Amino acid sequence: MAVEISLPLSRQSTLKPVRVGLGDRLFVVGGKLLWLCLLGVAVLLPLLAIFWRGFSSEAGQGGGWLAAQELVSSDNFHWLLGNSLKVSLSVAAIVVPLAYLFAYALQRTLIPAKPLWRALSLLPLMAPSMLPGIALVYLFGNQGLLRGLLSENIYGFWGMVLGEVIYTFPHALMILISALSLADARLFDAASSMGAGPWKAFRSITWPASRQALFAAFCLVFTLTITDFGVPVVVGGDYQVLALEAYKAVVGQQQFGRGALIGMILLLPALFSFAVDAWLRRRHGEAMSGRAQVFKPVRSWRRDACYLAFVLLVCAGLLLVFGMAVYSSLVKFWPYNLSLSFSHYAFNATTGSGWLAYRNSLTLALCTALIGSGLIFTGAYLMEKTRGQRGLNLALRILGFVPMAVPGLVLGLGYVFFFNLNGNPLHVFYGTTTLLVVCTIAHYLTTAQMTATTALRQLDNEFEAAALSLKAPLYRHYLRVTLPICLPALLDIVRYLFVSAMTTVSAAIFLYSPDTILAAVAVLNMDDAGNVGGAAAMSTLILFTSIAVSLLLAWASRGVLRRSQAWRQTVPGH
Repeated sequence: MAVEISLPLSRQSTLKPVRVGLGDRLFVVGGKLLWLCLLGVAVLLPLLAIFWRGFSSEAGQGGGWLAAQELVSSDNFHWLLGNSLKVSLSVAAIVVPLAYLFAYALQRTLIPAKPLWRALSLLPLMAPSMLPGIALVYLFGNQGLLRGLLSENIYGFWGMVLGEVIYTFPHALMILISALSLADARLFDAASSMGAGPWKAFRSITWPASRQALFAAFCLVFTLTITDFGVPVVVGGDYQVLALEAYKAVVGQQQFGRGALIGMILLLPALFSFAVDAWLRRRHGEAMSGRAQVFKPVRSWRRDACYLAFVLLVCAGLLLVFGMAVYSSLVKFWPYNLSLSFSHYAFNATTGSGWLAYRNSLTLALCTALIGSGLIFTGAYLMEKTRGQRGLNLALRILGFVPMAVPGLVLGLGYVFFFNLNGNPLHVFYGTTTLLVVCTIAHYLTTAQMTATTALRQLDNEFEAAALSLKAPLYRHYLRVTLPICLPALLDIVRYLFVSAMTTVSAAIFLYSPDTILAAVAVLNMDDAGNVGGAAAMSTLILFTSIAVSLLLAWASRGVLRRSQAWRQTVPGH
């Protein structure tokens, strides 16, 4: 049996269609259909379950439109919504300018030790969102080390704002670094030749090119803040927000219908931000042309000194927070006995699920990184390098972008409502590590898929045509050619999924069982129980595990990358 598979050839009009066998058809069509089924179960059906649960008028469900109207018209909801908006807008207004200046320092100045500052700025990505809150308690709490510096109590609005600023800073920074790394040196040369100074060049060139990224960073920070309940749990105090209310409704009060309604409300700002960002991207167009020249900043001692001072200040603040978290995990009894001890790391003596939770998180992170990277990269390859099924490709692209607009808390609620549904044959996976792996992959799918897609689009489309013309199976070409060439991007996906799985809490908080409890969830439980030292110890363990695995993966992959990327090296004499 032989069929025709259309490939994205740059000279397709001059080449005859290549007839391929059953094996390649199973690889292409079968792979796409399998990926579509997986995305449907992991992304689409849980989201539909939220809407069904929220608007269902059946007993025990959301209560329908009347319950939704009663919720949104209540004074308590207005208070929660006002608090959430106030905190989220404040955090975004603080983080975006700080991240923009930091990214500008890394990309448009000549400050020394840029790799070190960038690595320090990404520390919050390596730990659960509760860790900044825990560190702030030890710094500015009632018995904090620097309590005298604050006139107000850290528990409340300002504690939440400070914790969320630290948590969301690297997310905004990555977007702005990517935007500021794209610059055409010819524009700056033209501006200089016309007598424009640095400030004029910034206003006419840099600022217009980065406005869309600024809005994207603002939307991301706003969404992360309004849907996060890790920081509010630790330092929120009596200042309640919607995300924390949804968590309490489901976990503490078993009011699943109320949780579904709040989850749908939390979905609205993310969807709005995603839609406006996509619209701006279409209007913005391409940032650089194919003839663009790489911009290299010119030395300016005064500018570089000012930006270096700013970078040092930000990194010192991050080191203070994370250093305090590590130190507090080693203090025997704060603040009365400051001698150092590993007693807080004896999790089995203080909480029975401590080391079990850590092992479960390692298992989850490894399975998510290995299985997720293989599935996501293969799915991206099938979408980018074959064009035979346009409708199927479109459906896969849409489902692949949906998780970007869905907060983890909402996705986790959807999994509860769908997989815990009576009569659902997939109910057997509820409370298992398998479901946690599926949920984590779905949660972080979009970023990983975009990384794979970017790498695949850099390859010449005629690679696949050459393989088929030589009668080599397409799946063999994928394994022997495409994967080695794109190995750097694949390793980035593995690292990203591992760290994300180690630190995730929002999507997994509703899905674990006593046997599958995770380390980040254990941090939350220990803090609720008053064991702040144990929570700091577990957070520190997660932090150092994420850092160690990232460094180990980078070191171990150097030799593999050197061999697989040897074709990129310039041949002497050419």
